[in-house]
This record gives sequence, structure tokens and C-alpha cells, in this order.
Amino acid sequence: MRSPWAREYVRTPRRYIWGTEPSELARDVVRLLPARARVVELGSGEGRDSVFFAARGFDVIGVELSRAGIDKAERLARAHEVPVRWVHGDMARGRFGGPFHLVYSCGAIHYVPRQARVRLFRRLKSVTVPDGYHAHIVFTAESVYVEKGELIDYFGAGELREAYHDWRVIDHEHGMISCAADGLLHQHSVERLIAQRPTTLTRGLA
Repeated sequence: MRSPWAREYVRTPRRYIWGTEPSELARDVVRLLPARARVVELGSGEGRDSVFFAARGFDVIGVELSRAGIDKAERLARAHEVPVRWVHGDMARGRFGGPFHLVYSCGAIHYVPRQARVRLFRRLKSVTVPDGYHAHIVFTAESVYVEKGELIDYFGAGELREAYHDWRVIDHEHGMISCAADGLLHQHSVERLIAQRPTTLTRGLA
């Protein structure tokens, strides 16, 4: 898999490609969290959602493969005067502690190869507190638009939902999102999911 955004972050050190306002998913899920919740964002990019969570008083870790992305995220956090722990590394291989009240990703996990995603979801569930949440948006294969030569292991129909068959699914949607990150207005098909870990899990499911 290959993401072009690390290169783009280097090319745009003073411009936020994704903007600085939080995503709709972040605004929706924040209402579910207790005070001082622990949050980890996978693929935190330029930091807009991690900074948003930190501004709500949460203890936030942002995991990002691009050093240039972290540099921009750090600058955004300083501008908002909020603390975020930034981890430079691969979300599929890194160890970033826990337990967490929220594991979050917005447009990132589809860059992890499908076989590795199975292991990743299993590990992420194991570092989530009982009654904690996962929230993801991923690109699906229903409608493909390739940006800047990226290589993506697109999610198949129902794949994300199936990964949480053992959890309580609070929100699950398929749809299209508009994007112009490459300079051209286009759309991506996406799957969005918010799920809650049961208080008690059957043996072997976490």
C-alpha cells in the first residue's frame, strides 16, 4: 500500500491540506466520551481531530507515519494551547499503550493491507476499556478515485461492519464524500462505523 500524503505534507509545510476544523466523525463521537477520556487517533495526519479531542480535555495520542505531518500537527496543537502526545510510526506495527476510551481513525486504515488489518483490529480491541468506543471512516471499493498515485486496499462491502460483529454497533453508514485534496473535485465511496465494546466479552473475542 502507498499513501501520497507524507510527500504532500512536506510540500505544504504552511498549508493544511485537510483544514484545521474537526471532521464530522470527530464531532459526532465526542459526545459519547466521558470526561478526561483517553483517545488514540490512528493516522492523525496534520492533527485537526487530535487537537479537537485535546481541546475537549481528553488525553490524546496521535499516531502518524509522516514526520512532516506531525510537525504541522504540533504547530496546530501549540496554536490551540493543548497537549497531544504525537507518536511517529506505523499504526499497523506500533505499540502505543492503552487502555483507551476511544480508538479513532478518519480515512487512514484503508492504507493498511487487508491481512494486517485483521491483526490490527484484534489488537485495538484489546486496548479498549469495557464500554469504550471505536470510530472509523474507510474508503470502499464501490467507487474508486485514485489520488496522486496512491495504492489502497479498499474495504469490501460489509468488511468494516464484520470486523465488529462482536461489538454493539451504534452508527453504521455507507455513502459518498466529496474531496478536492488533489485540486480536482471528486468523490470517494466510504463506510463509516461507530461501535462500542461490550462490558463483558466472550472468551477469545478481544
